Amino acid sequence: MSKQVFIDKANNIKLIATDIDGVWTDARMYYTENGEYMKSFSTYDGMATGLIKERNIEIAILTSENSKIVTARAKKLGIKFVYIDEKEKLLRIKYLCNRLNINLNQVAYIGDDINDLEVLNEVGISAMPCSSPILEQFNPDYITKRKGGDGSFREFADLILKYRK
Repeated sequence: MSKQVFIDKANNIKLIATDIDGVWTDARMYYTENGEYMKSFSTYDGMATGLIKERNIEIAILTSENSKIVTARAKKLGIKFVYIDEKEKLLRIKYLCNRLNINLNQVAYIGDDINDLEVLNEVGISAMPCSSPILEQFNPDYITKRKGGDGSFREFADLILKYRK
């Protein structure tokens, strides 16, 4: 995608949607002996949510994991569209488009693995962290320089916001 096409598409974005594991996290889960687990989130990505909301762009989280940790993080950041244990991400994005009265071209999505491919293929702007294991399978509109868990969502959000009028 040329820079001008990216700029034109960025001006049209009404929803930035994101996977979590491998994008907001380093894709690792840390288990205790009691079976509880932890995830590490970058504060850079958290800051991005505030910047996005200031520009009146909606945010949605879609993760195939059933994670109370993600729900807690989203609540802290004030993200209202949070879908955990989501196995049909494209259907959920289409549902959100209908609910928000927008189309798929007005959605930017960042994901990192095969369960994100359907969405990445359909949205207006697609992105993947440089640490994605499937970069040879899909050529997104943007590949972040930052790895998942190290501010890749923030980098993607900053790029979109940079080109919005």
